[in-house]
Amino acid sequence: MDHYGPASVDAGPGMQVPPHPHIGLQTLTWLFEGEVIHRDSLGSEKVIRPGQLNLMTAGKGVAHSEQSVRHHGPRLHGLQLWVALPDHSRRVDPSFQHLPELPRTEVGGFQATVLAGSLAGVASPARSWSELVGAELEAVGDTMGEIPLLPTHEHGVVLAQGHAVVAGTFLQPGRLLYLGPGREVLPISARTTTRLLLFGGQPLGEPLLMWWNFVARTGEEIAQAVADWNAGRFGPVAGYPGPPLAAPALDPVRLVARF
Repeated sequence: MDHYGPASVDAGPGMQVPPHPHIGLQTLTWLFEGEVIHRDSLGSEKVIRPGQLNLMTAGKGVAHSEQSVRHHGPRLHGLQLWVALPDHSRRVDPSFQHLPELPRTEVGGFQATVLAGSLAGVASPARSWSELVGAELEAVGDTMGEIPLLPTHEHGVVLAQGHAVVAGTFLQPGRLLYLGPGREVLPISARTTTRLLLFGGQPLGEPLLMWWNFVARTGEEIAQAVADWNAGRFGPVAGYPGPPLAAPALDPVRLVARF
C-alpha cells in the first residue's frame, strides 16, 4: 500500500507518474483530497476525485500513468492498494473500472464506505478475484465500536486522518497495523474527523515474488515482463506529456527473495 500526503501541491505540478507497466495485480486508487487523471494502454482516461474508486486489473500486462489535473487544488492526499491476483486469475486480460459511487453503511458506530469485497453484508461492485475487504471507516463523532471480521482472513488498518486506538494500539497517521487471522471483531475507538482504511483477505497460500511494478511467481516471469516492457509490448499510454519510466536493471539476487 502506498499512502501519499496529505501534501501541499499548490506551488508545483502535483502528482506526475509517467507510464509504467504492471502484471499479476490490481491497483485500487482512493483519494481523500485532490484530483488525479488515470490513463492506460487500454485507452482508458478518467479523472478520479474523492469518494470515487479507480480499479485497474493488470492481469497478463497493462501500462498506465497517473497525473494531477492541470488546474488542480492546493492539496493531494490518497492511497493506492496493490492487490495480488491468485494463480488461477493472474493472467486474465487487463481491464479498468471507474466507480463514481460506492455502497455505504454504518458498522460499529462508524460510517463505512465499501471499496472492495464486502463488509458486514455490504458488497462493493468492484471486480475482485479472491475473498477480500477494503473499506474506509469514518468517525463522525467520538466513536467506540467493533467491526466484524472473518477469522480466516488477515487484515491491515491504516490511519489516514485523526486519532484512533485499534485493537489496543494507538495509531499515528500513515502507520499500518497488521492483524493476523483468528479475529472475529476489531475494536476501534476514535475521535471525531478520524478516517481509517481497513483491508484484508483470505491468505493466498502461495509464494509471491514482487519486483518493481510486477507481481509474479518466478524470476523468469519478471525477466520476461522487463523484456516485454523494454520492447514496447505493453502498448502505448496516450496523453502523458513525457517519456515512460525505464525499468531498473535486473538484480538476480533480489529475484530469489519471496514474500
